[in-house]
Amino acid sequence: MRVLVAPDGFGGTLTAAQAAAAIAQGWARQAPGDEVTQLPMADGGPGFVDTVHAVLGGELEVLTVAGPLGEPTPATVLRVGDLAYVESAQACGLHLLSEPRPWAAGSAGVGAAIAAAVDAGARTVVVGLGGGATNDAGAGLLAALGATSDVPLDAGPRGLRGVGRVDLGPARERLEGVQLVAATDVDVPLLGMFGATKTFGPQRGLDERDIIEVDGLLDAFVVAACGPTPAERRIADGPGAGAGGGLGFGLLLLGAEVRPGVDVVADVVGLSDACAGHDLVVSGEGLYDHTSRNGKVVHGVAARAAGSARPCIVLAGEVTVGSREMRAMGVESAYSVVDLTGRERALSEPGASLAELAARVARTWSR
Repeated sequence: MRVLVAPDGFGGTLTAAQAAAAIAQGWARQAPGDEVTQLPMADGGPGFVDTVHAVLGGELEVLTVAGPLGEPTPATVLRVGDLAYVESAQACGLHLLSEPRPWAAGSAGVGAAIAAAVDAGARTVVVGLGGGATNDAGAGLLAALGATSDVPLDAGPRGLRGVGRVDLGPARERLEGVQLVAATDVDVPLLGMFGATKTFGPQRGLDERDIIEVDGLLDAFVVAACGPTPAERRIADGPGAGAGGGLGFGLLLLGAEVRPGVDVVADVVGLSDACAGHDLVVSGEGLYDHTSRNGKVVHGVAARAAGSARPCIVLAGEVTVGSREMRAMGVESAYSVVDLTGRERALSEPGASLAELAARVARTWSR
């Protein structure tokens, strides 16, 4: 039996490559005769640049940029000819903070990485969005590229209080002739009940009162950057505008094309052909929940498996979706590490726990 293992990273405990290796190891323990292929994936979040580099090669340039609180932070730009890849989580990732600072965290480092790629000759810059600590609608990114305002754009959401004017002209001029691609990990809009702040604000440390206030500040920022009419503001309502705490919106203001990050990576690694060449597809992530269908790796992998009429199953740290929702995502079954080993061991021994789960699942799925 041919098994394709194509997981995302597991929420800071395992990289995608480590998760793929653990699943393959556990599977081989139970079904040594199966042919297991490892194909680590990413959706624009952490691991995006490493995953693309493993397939395309190219030159890696390490920069020092402003982190989420302005501290010097290393970030890597991958250059493949005149094409460059930037991973926003390296510059403003939640993992860079000892505790969430949602009011102060900004995205200026992402803009600095884009500027460096352009200065090095890139004519297309693909920016992976996901895993960020910021909820500033890309204001810091815009400032780093030259945008100006009557308030500081690089001070997180708090800095946007009283915003009345935003001049995007210098940033657009800076990027003239450059194509931007926003590789998004979710397809949410910027504002409102289903927007970035409401959906992901709690992960970044915002409580319910904060969420209402921050969403109001971002609404005012949209008016200042776009205009007050529904037609002018439409860009904020587009799928992916809320990705990366609103980094998608900032990139859209600069003319970016929005693409699901998992599609970008899938094209690079040849995921569709890989699915067609195997009998079973195994994906995975740290938390398999209702947001997994909004541009995440699991959903993208399942869609390509379905396109080749191959069953797809999921191994996750935790599973909170029911069977009906699971099937709607194209997943046959999902299995939880926490349910098998308990939360403490799942976190303290993530690789061994995932391998144990894979061995257990192989009893059911291997021929």
